[in-house]
Amino acid sequence: MAKFVVETSARHLHLSQADLDVLFGEVGYQLHPKKDLSQPGQYACEERVTVVGPKGELKVTILGPVRPESQVELSLTDARAIGVVAPIRESGDVKGSGACKLVGPKGEVELACGVIAAKRHIHMTPADAEVFGVSDKEIVKVRTNGQRPVIFDDVVVRVSPSYALAMHIDTDEANAAFGVTEGEIVK
Repeated sequence: MAKFVVETSARHLHLSQADLDVLFGEVGYQLHPKKDLSQPGQYACEERVTVVGPKGELKVTILGPVRPESQVELSLTDARAIGVVAPIRESGDVKGSGACKLVGPKGEVELACGVIAAKRHIHMTPADAEVFGVSDKEIVKVRTNGQRPVIFDDVVVRVSPSYALAMHIDTDEANAAFGVTEGEIVK
């Protein structure tokens, strides 16, 4: 079976333009890319904001480009540490999710919802999906190699021509599978 890279998706934040403007005090504020990410057109920014919950706060990197809705992606450990609810969801599924306050250098935004723990997933192109014999939104198991090989269950396949082949897991999962470098779908 073909193999693919497994990447750790650390805590991060996606912002709407409206929330970005409030946090940085400038209408039409433009993010400053710091590092390109594996998915085409995605990048980590120089800007960071503080995510505040009832029990604590975390400095979080913003990922660009801007999105229609603001969304905070934390590990379950991060969420518990600051006292926020972070249901495990696919990116973009924020309705009824956790609440928090975002604090930027020039303003604050209260998110009534938007905090999630991202469901583990594999990005792939339609050609990749054909090679692996899977389809968009299919749920698969992935076996990883590394110093602590594991099988991840309940992994959602996300297919788009704009994706690059990679699996994303959060920091808690990466720590559990110490040294994970690549995986393969097992059914």
